[in-house]
Amino acid sequence: MRSAWPTAAVFAVVLAGGLLAPHDPVAVSGLPFTAPGGDHLLGTDVLGRDVLSRSLTGGAGLVVLAALAGAVTCGIGVACGLVAGWRGGWANRVITAVADVLTAVPVLLVALVIAIAVPGPVAVVAATVAGGAPLTAQIVRDATRSAKSAGWADAARCRGETTAALLVREVLPAMSGLVVAEAGLRFVLGLQLACTLTLLGFGAQPPAADWALMLRENLPGAAANPSAVAAPALLLATLACVVALALRSRRDAEVTA
Repeated sequence: MRSAWPTAAVFAVVLAGGLLAPHDPVAVSGLPFTAPGGDHLLGTDVLGRDVLSRSLTGGAGLVVLAALAGAVTCGIGVACGLVAGWRGGWANRVITAVADVLTAVPVLLVALVIAIAVPGPVAVVAATVAGGAPLTAQIVRDATRSAKSAGWADAARCRGETTAALLVREVLPAMSGLVVAEAGLRFVLGLQLACTLTLLGFGAQPPAADWALMLRENLPGAAANPSAVAAPALLLATLACVVALALRSRRDAEVTA
């Protein structure tokens, strides 16, 4: 439980960082690519906007979008994995075949095709589902097969529990650690896809304060004010690392227990 506090603190700062911004993140408050100092601790960007303010504000939208994509992806993957693992037969064959096909297609290619047809947040969610749900389904399917043959599952069936009740009350709680880990991994995938699509011009658009958009806009002037690029890049890397370390800590705790 202690290991969750640093992760929660990081997410709280990212989501509420806009409240700490010293300037309006979309308003011009100086000359373009001013070096750090004075009223601009991290300098200004390509248009003269405060880099610190945009950095504090630019993560909330990404986190919400990645969390939504991860939740939808994990929910679909877990549901398909439970059905495939418990029912077996044709259900398993159909779900496994679809998962194998989606897994074989590069996720970035899928994301680009979807983004061209449906630009915006919908593309990120759909691409994360296409790239992550098949992997989650396969992992949950294998775990469900093991649970199906366990003694406590037989006992629940003898008590007369329906399949739906057994899966929700018995099987899912037994693999809660696995589900949380999968949700974290799909969150990271959603974050990566959201940033990639924005860098390619399909995501957040100016004048939005967005870490990936900051990278795209300020890269040409990185030599004039490196902070305009280094700040969002460091924040993105930190967020991904915090999630990865939290997942590893949870896994190690479960192994020790």
